Amino acid sequence: MSAVRRVLNWACDPHRWRYQSAAVRIGMALSWLILLLHEFPRRGSIWGPNAPWSWELAQRQLTESGAFSVLLWWRGGLWFEVFYGLAVAVAVALLLGWRTRTMSFLFLICVLSLSHRNEWVLNAGDTVYRLTACYLVLMRPGRVWSLDARRARRPARPDRTGPVLWTLAGLLLTYATLGAMVTGGWALLLWLYWLAHAVRAIGARHDGVRGTLDLVGDIVHNAAVVMLMVQVCVVYATAGWYKIQGRQWQDGSGVYWGLGLDWLTPFPALTQLITAHALLVLALSYGTVILQVAFPFAVFNRRLKNVMLALMIAEHIGIGVLMGLFSFSLSMIVADLVFLPTGFLRGAEEYGRRVVRRAPRPPKVLRRSRPEAPARAAT
Repeated sequence: MSAVRRVLNWACDPHRWRYQSAAVRIGMALSWLILLLHEFPRRGSIWGPNAPWSWELAQRQLTESGAFSVLLWWRGGLWFEVFYGLAVAVAVALLLGWRTRTMSFLFLICVLSLSHRNEWVLNAGDTVYRLTACYLVLMRPGRVWSLDARRARRPARPDRTGPVLWTLAGLLLTYATLGAMVTGGWALLLWLYWLAHAVRAIGARHDGVRGTLDLVGDIVHNAAVVMLMVQVCVVYATAGWYKIQGRQWQDGSGVYWGLGLDWLTPFPALTQLITAHALLVLALSYGTVILQVAFPFAVFNRRLKNVMLALMIAEHIGIGVLMGLFSFSLSMIVADLVFLPTGFLRGAEEYGRRVVRRAPRPPKVLRRSRPEAPARAAT
């Protein structure tokens, strides 16, 4: 009975993984924003009207897969430009932690829409973005390091922005459902999430109902964080075991052949410097396989997990620099942030506060008061 109680207390803990979910939120929004701004000059050729993967091909693919993309609701460049601007605004809002419940949902829609418009770009980074964005919707990533947390510390005021956003989302979802733009399981999930916001807003007015909803939200939040951890472990374990079955990774030359691809060598001189040393290639090849296979087991030991996590992040930095897979590397590093220890994140928060307090502030400009006009002489 005590074991069951400990599990329930663990699952219902409202303070668990607050900093990890906030780190994932900030990392996801920042990396996606960097991607959107970096590809801004080429946006039309990747996801827009000028993309080689035409509107008809994308529509046919979504019809077969049952997915959806907001970009395919209307044709033309105007809608694409409007949506792209909204995607940038949503990423900024999520980064700042403004209305995180709504923005995380809209962020998922933006990621799915761009990814489903053209699934043949972003070198598999879009898959990690989609998975992480799905779990982020179920988390509570705005309890720290956000404008929402700052607003929660202030005296309660009537919320006018929330109902407006909820109404606009409902109107847009109604239009998409009636127009058969969103069907099947996606339509059901979107409507359930929309209704959950209404239940949350209505229940917040009653103490008993609000407590129950908070408890359910804490359980869902903790479960979503665990699922993200499991997902990352599955990605690493799958990659590691597939490498073990390959002959090149068995003889220690896997890194050599991976770095030998011409279209994945942004810095040829640096790549040749590494591949010229057989012992270094052997160590990197076997080290990569060992890290990926052992990481799911290392998470049960705190010290070993921290060491493995640092090595995995270093590995992804190397992949991004040596192979040019920046989108994939950033997305995996962001997903790895969920394993960071709370003490490290709180220490980083305190360090940031000390830096801000020590930063020189601009001097205040003192305005001179106007001299009083001399009193007129009495006549």
